[in-house]
Amino acid sequence: MKRFISHEELARDRRFKRARNGNALLQSLPDDVDQIVQIFESIAPKLRQRVAGTSLEAVFDDLGPGFQFLTSSGGKQSKDERSPLQLKIQLHGIFVGELQALEAAGRTLWDFPDAPWDFKMNMARQCWDEGRHVQIFEKLMDHVGVEIGEFPESTFLFETSCHDDPALRVTGVNRCLEGLACDVFRSLIDYGKQIDDSIIEQAVDFVLADELTHVRFGSEWVKEFTRNDPERQARAKAFQRETDRAFSFGGAREVAREERLEAGFSEEELDEIESMGAVGPSRATLLLAAETLRDRHRARTRGENVAPLTER
Repeated sequence: MKRFISHEELARDRRFKRARNGNALLQSLPDDVDQIVQIFESIAPKLRQRVAGTSLEAVFDDLGPGFQFLTSSGGKQSKDERSPLQLKIQLHGIFVGELQALEAAGRTLWDFPDAPWDFKMNMARQCWDEGRHVQIFEKLMDHVGVEIGEFPESTFLFETSCHDDPALRVTGVNRCLEGLACDVFRSLIDYGKQIDDSIIEQAVDFVLADELTHVRFGSEWVKEFTRNDPERQARAKAFQRETDRAFSFGGAREVAREERLEAGFSEEELDEIESMGAVGPSRATLLLAAETLRDRHRARTRGENVAPLTER
């Protein structure tokens, strides 16, 4: 079996529709509303093609090419009210994220045959946990009325967090990806409490307990793999900053400090993540651009003439 596969080689059945990772485009956008509107209107046909055949097709037809910024639950995974669509998108996104976490842990087990036995046992334990998480979120999707493949899948998490060095692999997968999961799940648990949905609250709480273990695996094995190797330790820290910054697009996220501290993060690391500047435009700029795109899209749908931005 091949080692070190590309994210493009992750197998899916025909229920899934894969969308290319758009994060590189988003990070390259200027912090300017009119320029963002021009860019997204120019690629609108491609964006619609990506969501064709999914539940987001109708959303695109209503909101236009900036729909994703209007339907997002927020970069900080806010505890505030979510619309039914936002909750469905989030749970489906977590479901495919758990699939990719399972694949990342499985690849880690296979990609590094010379790793210590205890490390392999930890990764095997994580695979078992991730398989259970996939099942739990499949049930939660049933709970809110979402079908597998109803929304497009991006392999951004797998693509961003995996590395050919085992020290950097557990940095990206266990400390960054699973650390992000801690943040998202803590927020989702609080949201379940807020809306008095004990199924969401309890199910996600069970998953969060496993994520702490997975992050702890990363914290412990990064130290072990970089012991007496300051250069490799520096590379691991740099990769962690790079990956966390990619996961913080649109603004710093709300960090589950208590859980992350328990899993081996330091106060200094958490301060850095919370203050980390996102690459690309601000969330306020994206939201204003999305509203402009929506209004212009709806005007075109009504048959109205829409002037180019340079003529406004």
